[in-house]
Amino acid sequence: MTGFPRYAIYFAAGADHALSRFGADLLGYDAYTGGELPFPEDALRVAPDWRDVSSDPRKYGYHATLKAPMALAPGTTEAELTTACASFAGTARPIPVIRPVVDSISGFIAVIPAEPVAELQQLAADCVREFDSFRAALTAEDRVRRRPEKLTERQRDYLDRWGYPYVIEEFRFHMTLTGRLDAERRGPILAMLRTRFATLKLDRLTIDRIALFRQDDAKARFRIIGEWALVQPS
Repeated sequence: MTGFPRYAIYFAAGADHALSRFGADLLGYDAYTGGELPFPEDALRVAPDWRDVSSDPRKYGYHATLKAPMALAPGTTEAELTTACASFAGTARPIPVIRPVVDSISGFIAVIPAEPVAELQQLAADCVREFDSFRAALTAEDRVRRRPEKLTERQRDYLDRWGYPYVIEEFRFHMTLTGRLDAERRGPILAMLRTRFATLKLDRLTIDRIALFRQDDAKARFRIIGEWALVQPS
């Protein structure tokens, strides 16, 4: 099994951003502070078991995956990974801008782009490739846990090459708000989340930073330990 601590490179909108507050409130957890938060009343009205509904994304904190959780490869350190994050962010690149919407994706509900954005796909692919030297090899147990028999051939190839199947062409940006939901439950919860999201009046979201998250052990939640603004071309 993968060792600990584990690290992930995610997008998080910033500690004071309205989207971060939106996600943290719904998950009942703030990955910036590590603090617990009370669930919103409208979520509890629609789903009295909201703690269970949101339990899967809660342990990761509110984020979008760029480089999936990994233990560090032998001979690499957290300090070196932190330096690499700063270097990556300091390399000028086009900054993606999306039109965020709340929708269902693979049975769960998330904030996703309304349409594909090439710069976002490139940013995610760059993260996968450039930080891979820090990733410990996938163990046989971890590979089985990914249920490769359920994946496409390309996803299996990516799992073996990059340690995660949903990268490069398979990448779909999403900031998850629930676990998987049965179809009959999904409608009312989706409506509530869309109503709550509409109050943010967030027509555009700039993907202008990366954050380094750390999970100390299997029972711990991920927490942000560093954040870097991306540099735009001059």
